[in-house]
Amino acid sequence: MIDIRKLKELVRLMTASDLTELDLRDKDEQVTIRRASPQAAPQVVHHAMPAMMHAPMAAAPAVPAATAAAAPAAAPAAAASEDAGLVAIESPMVGTFYASPGPDKPPFVAVGAQLGPESVVCLVEAMKIFNEIKAERGGTVAKILVKSGQAVEFGQPLFMIKPS
Repeated sequence: MIDIRKLKELVRLMTASDLTELDLRDKDEQVTIRRASPQAAPQVVHHAMPAMMHAPMAAAPAVPAATAAAAPAAAPAAAASEDAGLVAIESPMVGTFYASPGPDKPPFVAVGAQLGPESVVCLVEAMKIFNEIKAERGGTVAKILVKSGQAVEFGQPLFMIKPS
């Protein structure tokens, strides 16, 4: 079970940073905290895999809401039909998106690349840990929606793929 003092500290950091969602995971524990708006009180919506925490967790840096939305709310009909049949690969956490394993290395995938369910498509750095993000389904990369080094939110679409 998570220590209530640590949970309160996470909520305090989240409120101070104006975050609306915080998702922290390690090999033993997962905590997701969401609040409806910056003025609303945060609440824990999911706590899985209870175990003793080995190190204190810190909140992720705040991302301005304006940069979190990749598409306008009212997309033109042409864009909607263009995305018909495509499936999004979403970020499983808040962090920084990296398209390649290193600054001098080629990207994991490019538009037109064939993917399998276990294909690594990018890295998302969270709390100084680089997490490999897998496609989790087969298909062809149709769009890359974020740039390397860009901050991403939990659930934010990173890629659009045409399922095979």
